[in-house]
Amino acid sequence: MTLHLTDDAEADALLTENPLALLIGMLLDQQIAMEVAFTGPLKIAQRVGAVDARTIAETDADDFAAAFKQTPAVHRFPGSMAERVQTLCRALLDDWGGDAAAIWTEGSPDGPTVLKRLKKLPGFGEQKAKIFLALLGKQCGFTGEGWREASAPYGEEGSFRSVADITSPESLLKVRETKRAAKAAAKKS
Repeated sequence: MTLHLTDDAEADALLTENPLALLIGMLLDQQIAMEVAFTGPLKIAQRVGAVDARTIAETDADDFAAAFKQTPAVHRFPGSMAERVQTLCRALLDDWGGDAAAIWTEGSPDGPTVLKRLKKLPGFGEQKAKIFLALLGKQCGFTGEGWREASAPYGEEGSFRSVADITSPESLLKVRETKRAAKAAAKKS
């Protein structure tokens, strides 16, 4: 299955083939458009040479930040997000041998276990971890028992709440509309 989270076939191919790229895209998905966040890993690959935990973790911090700042920038906050990506990659090296997919594959974990593992990652709070778990279950073939419940409400079938639900330009528009409606409702209350 090929992910369709961006408008860029090369970026989507990288996200589909490289679990670390997908995890980094999720980390970058804050305070910028979703499709911009998920094209970030491709920009990193083009500027640093690879989307690999060791390569990223061991790149000089100033050089890595400079790669984030190149036009077009990887993120609107390039310095702090470059640091967060390197911190994530260091944690993956320390805890998972650099293998991002091990988080959801090692030991055939169930949904609640994967959620716990994701929440231990730097930059992954409750909501981001639940959205990523829903993305794994809905689009990446993760079938660990209880993943829908652990990722609730993002794992709900037929919903358009998050990046986990984006499979086409049409679904992207539905997710955006759901987010707009939720923000409007929050302002009223």
